[in-house]
Amino acid sequence: MSAVVSTPVNILEESQQLGEMIIQSDVYHQYNEARNRMDNDREAQKLIKNFTDVKDKYDEVQRFGKYHPDYKTISKEVRSVKREMDMHDTVAEYRRAERELEELLDEVCGEAAGIVSPTIKLPGNNPYFEDEAGGSCGSGGGCGSGGSCGCS
Repeated sequence: MSAVVSTPVNILEESQQLGEMIIQSDVYHQYNEARNRMDNDREAQKLIKNFTDVKDKYDEVQRFGKYHPDYKTISKEVRSVKREMDMHDTVAEYRRAERELEELLDEVCGEAAGIVSPTIKLPGNNPYFEDEAGGSCGSGGGCGSGGSCGCS
């Protein structure tokens, strides 16, 4: 038996075909529709802008942490505004569609990595590296998390 040798041109062509298949998928179409609905929803855009503004304040307060005089107020406000934004129907629908697309892309990347080598490590939050306890990469941090990893 002879091994199949892929040239860089073949790999690029196959990658492009794979990308086209993903773009043609129902998951991608649902993501795109949800994104368009959210982008065209004035109330959702108002909530997103409000969250972004409060998040900027929060980031500024975080420089000083709990020693900043507005730390508790801004921390509470950012959680409240984020919850309000996340509970909006079109934002929640977009987040669900985004998660489904991410799961598809993670699965495709895992399959491609597995073809190259079964020992390739992928970033955390990937079902290919979850153990029975639900943790990622044995120690719960994931190979790409920057922490110590329990993979062997």
